[in-house]
Amino acid sequence: MATVLPHLTTIGFDADDTLWQSEQYFGIAHEEFVGLLADFADREALLAHLLETGMRNVRSHGFGMKTFTFSMIETAIEISGGKVPAHTIGRILAIGKEILSHPVELLPGAGETVEKLAGSYRLVLITKGDLFHQESKVEQSGLKGMFEAVEIVSEKSADTYARAFSRHGDGPASSMMIGNSLKSDVIPALQVGSWGVYVPHHLTWVYEHAEAPLHEPRFREIEGLVELPALLEALK
Repeated sequence: MATVLPHLTTIGFDADDTLWQSEQYFGIAHEEFVGLLADFADREALLAHLLETGMRNVRSHGFGMKTFTFSMIETAIEISGGKVPAHTIGRILAIGKEILSHPVELLPGAGETVEKLAGSYRLVLITKGDLFHQESKVEQSGLKGMFEAVEIVSEKSADTYARAFSRHGDGPASSMMIGNSLKSDVIPALQVGSWGVYVPHHLTWVYEHAEAPLHEPRFREIEGLVELPALLEALK
């Protein structure tokens, strides 16, 4: 029997790795970073140290490329015992700046899906990260005008969705959140009574990993955004 969904009025979208590419650029940075520090440690040790440093810095400085760049510099200094050359530090800074200025690349079906749903639902973009960088990406994406609101937050929690869907919609129960992170996008939305739709991305950061909440009646998973309109029709 189909699930009756008569009151869904608001759909929230994550941005990075849901609407456009993000993590692939961090992966490119990882590879160059490993090469730059190859004289001081092997790949596994470097990446493990960088991950630990990055997760620690996220808690105090938030998400985004700037925090990642700080973490690369900090790791380089620590792993080399302070012997890393100045020109290497300079290159690490350049890597961060290059990624900050990289053009936005929409994921397959992102633009078409958002445009198709904009006339039928109230759309809200809910993303976390550096305010300036996220604002820039939203502008470059060409999708801003399709969203009735854009929320750029430092972290995503159940309270984040309760506030956003109450402020811009008819409350969490009448809302749905779409994203590539079970931990940040899906599970917290489910916790406040919203629908949570997981759209996997093959490069999702380990920090965002969590067990799929298969027991939750409002949890769904789709392979790509192009499947979202059909899912919404099936849930009516």
